[in-house]
Amino acid sequence: MKPEQQYIELFRQTEGMIGRHSAEGMNALRAAAFADFERLGFPTRKQEEYKYTDVSRFFEPDYGMNLSRLHFPVNPYEVFKCDVPNMSTSLYFVVNDTFYSRIQPRAALPEGVVLGGLKEMAEQYPELIKKYYGKLADTSKDGLTAFNTAFAQDGVLLYVPKNTVVERPLQIVNILRSDVDLLVNRRVLIILEEGAQLRLLTCDHAMDSVNFLATQVIEVFVGAGAHFDLYELEETHASTVRLNNLYVNQEAGSNVLLNNMTLTNGSTRNTTSVTLSGESAELNLCGMVIADQNQHVDNHTFVDHAVPHCTSNELFKYVLDDHATGAFAGMVMVRPGAQKTVARQTNRNICATREACMYTQPQLEIYADDVKCSHGATVGQLDENALFYMRQRGIPEREARLLLMFAFVNEVIDSIRIDALKERLHLLVEKRFRGELYKCQGCAGCR
Repeated sequence: MKPEQQYIELFRQTEGMIGRHSAEGMNALRAAAFADFERLGFPTRKQEEYKYTDVSRFFEPDYGMNLSRLHFPVNPYEVFKCDVPNMSTSLYFVVNDTFYSRIQPRAALPEGVVLGGLKEMAEQYPELIKKYYGKLADTSKDGLTAFNTAFAQDGVLLYVPKNTVVERPLQIVNILRSDVDLLVNRRVLIILEEGAQLRLLTCDHAMDSVNFLATQVIEVFVGAGAHFDLYELEETHASTVRLNNLYVNQEAGSNVLLNNMTLTNGSTRNTTSVTLSGESAELNLCGMVIADQNQHVDNHTFVDHAVPHCTSNELFKYVLDDHATGAFAGMVMVRPGAQKTVARQTNRNICATREACMYTQPQLEIYADDVKCSHGATVGQLDENALFYMRQRGIPEREARLLLMFAFVNEVIDSIRIDALKERLHLLVEKRFRGELYKCQGCAGCR
């Protein structure tokens, strides 16, 4: 039996339950999404967009799903402690796919800013859900997005009104918690109106050593002249699968920074799709992967220059050790008439062993003639001449390798526009290379 068949049967049996424990705005798209999932199924390596990751095989095991919304007895503010000093963020938690609302940060959000569980907020602000939910995540084109839309019952809604500046960075910690193998479907909707400004850090962690499979769909609407930073940090464990689809739309004059960092994981597939739909929009898209043992990380990006005078800068760096596997496939599309486009795409990779494997596929598709576009990729090992130079000056070989790997990924860390977070990431990456972050220990470097 194909893996999707068990979920098709499950949805038919529990559709009423799923809807009762969710919100009307989310239910409105559920039937169409399920029909798309029936038609598309889970992505496999036969599809070009998923040629390096067979998503369907992750759904073959028998996972539990909390469709009846049973409460998980955990207070994340008590059990999650950081091992680095306070970073002065407003800290929120999501347990599996449920926003933790029993305790809230002391620092109040600016007037008009909405942050809470998607189910609850959809009932309070139905006009926002009707206008934005599901408008970027097209279920007719991607089976994983269709699956998430059909089964997701909750998540997070974050809304920043016109010209509102959220000075204090926000942090959302996604905790996976279960006594049995668990499948989690999380939905996130972020809306910044014209002139709004927000910096958001999300961290993924797993409290228990069971098998977790997490699907997540994030939709981000960035209004004209708005500024938005999104930093995603994954620190889970070897029995965790993360399937994350991020969809972003930028209006005129907006500025967006997306930085996705994988420090410890099992198997990860990140899909990032950004549309520059307003002139003079600017995108900085970065990623950093540190993987060893049998870890697998696949980043797939699509940057759509739909209008003239937009800029995108893309940089992904991987350090792979042991038998780790990495993949990067990036497409930059310049539409007809999108003149004066500036687009740069770079992927740099280090394989520290002969057994580590990296697949890279940077791509440009250009239908305008007055543009500046470039792309490139390299796969190599540590510079032996630099190692020799450092050892000649008394630096032990292991320490020299650590220094070179740290210097290699430093460019991605330096793109962070929160100084305190940048300092924490320097510390975390050094600890990761030294093998001190192999097991997730909570939000180890964010709060």
